[in-house]
Amino acid sequence: MIYFDHNAATPLDPRVLEAMMPFLTTFYGNPSSLHRHGRAVKTAIEQAREQVARLVNANAEQVIFTSGGTESNNLACLMAADKKNVFIGATEHPSVIEALRALKIIPVDPSGLIKSDSLPLENGFVSIMYANNETGVVQNIRQLTHALAGKDVIFHTDAVQAAGKIPLDFALSGSNLMSLSAHKMYGPKGTGALIHDGKTNLNPIFKGGSQESGYRAGTENIAGIVGFGKAAELAMLELDLRREHLLMLQSTLEEGLEKITGLSIVAQAAQRLRNTSQIVIENIDGEMLLMQLDQQSIAVSSGSACSSNSKEPSPVLKAMGYEDKLALSAIRISLGQQNTLEEVERFIEVLRTIAGAR
Repeated sequence: MIYFDHNAATPLDPRVLEAMMPFLTTFYGNPSSLHRHGRAVKTAIEQAREQVARLVNANAEQVIFTSGGTESNNLACLMAADKKNVFIGATEHPSVIEALRALKIIPVDPSGLIKSDSLPLENGFVSIMYANNETGVVQNIRQLTHALAGKDVIFHTDAVQAAGKIPLDFALSGSNLMSLSAHKMYGPKGTGALIHDGKTNLNPIFKGGSQESGYRAGTENIAGIVGFGKAAELAMLELDLRREHLLMLQSTLEEGLEKITGLSIVAQAAQRLRNTSQIVIENIDGEMLLMQLDQQSIAVSSGSACSSNSKEPSPVLKAMGYEDKLALSAIRISLGQQNTLEEVERFIEVLRTIAGAR
């Protein structure tokens, strides 16, 4: 199987699994316990906290471990509960959109970018995704937060897709809150983090314990957190090599895609993640195309994995101005560090055959 769906989930790095294994077998104590078993796993959690913090240039005490990006986004969005004005980007993830009520949409241009002059003038809560999970479009978060300087605004960014793929600096971003997830960077599923500035008050979703400084009650997922820490460490150490490899693959991929009649690459001129290429093809049904590719042992996505059962056109593409019929043709190719040029060339060959037969 050629796996081109890394924005949905990445394979677990063997080095991450190796780091996790002792905490699935030998070190099974509760980190809240004071005996040596408890102290050993508590130390491992704090080491992982340091590793995740270093990935985004934050302090360890700013890292709150969660069950993943969805919980991190929901925890951040609870800050909007008492805010009169709530604003989100038009291309946000469902875990932000559905967690908020009475929200106002900040429009994007045809490339999926938010312009500074589109930002709200009112005080309140603002959430803008760092890098889009469908299109790969990267927002200039620092520019956007700078434009909001002087306003009483809590700014949250969903950086789940960005972390481990592009350099992130929480301190310089101007954000108050930033969501991360381990399984987008070759770590385990079921583990994520919310980075907070230490000044923004949070309303816990889970209550009944003092874990994670009282922000996230419940015994920690030790092995998952350790794995997240190792994945973050590897992502930071190998970031440049991974980006170089992905750029080579993406360049080859898009050169081949451009030769297919009726095919367009979404937001091609915008700054995008080097692993993400979303395409639309005239007179093609995206879901049918996905299944035809699956029959050829090629795994891609029709959009966000969290809304893959929807028969509606992508809200992201709709916000960018695409008509329903073309939006329904979309598929997303998201590459990973283990992919090869041979796989990319095979995909282009298969897609050309399918598209030519329509």
